[in-house]
Amino acid sequence: MAVERTAVNPWTWSVEMGYSQGEIVSGHTRTLYCAGQTAMSRDGKPRHAGDMAAQLALSVDNLEAVLDEAGMSLVDLVRLNVYTTDVDLLFQHYGVLASRLGAAGVAPTTTMLGVTRLALPTLMVELEGAAVA
Repeated sequence: MAVERTAVNPWTWSVEMGYSQGEIVSGHTRTLYCAGQTAMSRDGKPRHAGDMAAQLALSVDNLEAVLDEAGMSLVDLVRLNVYTTDVDLLFQHYGVLASRLGAAGVAPTTTMLGVTRLALPTLMVELEGAAVA
């Protein structure tokens, strides 16, 4: 059975920002819950201290790597939680994430949270997602 996705948006402003208020997913056979992905190298070292744009790009790369390993892609992403130590700075670089989601043609349900810190002090952003296929 093919996956059917139906966006639930009682208003349009969130779609213009690249996310949906809700999403009904039916017919799926697999669900992947992704751990938070940060700006970590392949050998587990934090990268790009102080550079939000670079950390965000690497976090998306790492999220895509997990999706790819599961035979999925950003197209299958239905939920995205964004944690950041600096919401204002993240918004200045949000296009890094929005452009990748837009290129995939996906607007997953999204929550952004400002947090005091992430697991390692130099990390500024973490992406946690769920995908269905």
